[in-house]
Amino acid sequence: MSSSSDLLLENHLRHARYISELLDRKMTSSTSTTRSMKHAFTRHVEEVKTPKSDINAVILDYLTVAGYPNAAAKFSTEANLTPQQPSSAIQARQRIQTFIYKGEIENAIHALNDLDPSILDEDEPLHFALLRLQLVELIRKSRPGGDIGPALEFAQTQLGPKAPRTPQFLEDLEKTMSLLVFDHDNLDPSLAALLRPGLRREVADKVNKAILDRQQHRMDAAIRHLVQTRAWSEDVVRKEGKKDLPSRIDLGLDGDDSDRPSAENGHEPMVTT
Repeated sequence: MSSSSDLLLENHLRHARYISELLDRKMTSSTSTTRSMKHAFTRHVEEVKTPKSDINAVILDYLTVAGYPNAAAKFSTEANLTPQQPSSAIQARQRIQTFIYKGEIENAIHALNDLDPSILDEDEPLHFALLRLQLVELIRKSRPGGDIGPALEFAQTQLGPKAPRTPQFLEDLEKTMSLLVFDHDNLDPSLAALLRPGLRREVADKVNKAILDRQQHRMDAAIRHLVQTRAWSEDVVRKEGKKDLPSRIDLGLDGDDSDRPSAENGHEPMVTT
């Protein structure tokens, strides 16, 4: 494993441990002086004790679904939990996502077809999204002042035959081709978004979910469903107006700034929602 991979692994594990310890403290700590000043609903929530093993299981689920094989393997060992998926399966998804994050879309498509060729054969919108992203990367390489020939040929041979099949495909292709016309330093926000990392992340997420679905796994981490259910429940209760709730209910993941691990080596902190 390279030094950069080691650092990334430690970063993921540090955030996993931080969330586990923070949630455990939230569930077990509360002084009598502070409790007397808190809303009755908040005091009731604090009385509910969630086993740390359950918290760790949710964190392991996130590492598994999001595609962090090394962090998932090490955290499962530390937390004494059974791995949810084989490391090889997580590694295959991670490899494909990494290709997409780096803009190596052709490599990502080859890797995905090696893993399961039926995914792209049966999911035309996903296949189109990958091909469109590949076109974006070709256009990115051709500007400024480069050869736009490869991008034009790719659009004509790979996307052209597919675009007329749905209005959305055609609209997406036309918008992408506009990148060949306009100065990339002065693009409309909707066009500029195509060149930002967000599009790569969006496509990588779609591919990850498609693989999980094909393998009959959940497509989203359990913590996402928990947060969505919690938000829905709060909304329902507030609309009914039958329960006295605090004006604001935090998720409880803020912690103290001094305890919060910082992003290092250019990597973003772990996202949990």
